[in-house]
Amino acid sequence: MRQMFAMLMVFAMVSGAVARGAESADLKPIHVQKTKDAVVTLKSESGQWTPGKNHFVLEITSPSGQPLDAGKVVVSTSMTMPGMAPMITGATLSPDKAPGRYMGTIDFPDGAIPVR
Repeated sequence: MRQMFAMLMVFAMVSGAVARGAESADLKPIHVQKTKDAVVTLKSESGQWTPGKNHFVLEITSPSGQPLDAGKVVVSTSMTMPGMAPMITGATLSPDKAPGRYMGTIDFPDGAIPVR
């Protein structure tokens, strides 16, 4: 579980994702991170982050595709820029009806270009 939490934190720092009640088939992956025990997929309607408010879905499955309930999930990002304090923002996540699926929002400041 600690490995999965650490992987989620690293994954969230280097990737990005939208859903307002949309089904998985309607969403495009932004990033997929695979480990020995889990596959974490970040999805959105556009398949990328944009400045402003973003809606996304985070799905956690086993390598065979079975949903994995990770309990409480935290996503935050940090973007460092020379000569400035890092820009840090956190996401709001809530479990969806399906296990291993979390609905979230994150707000990137205008002018910030999120990294894929």
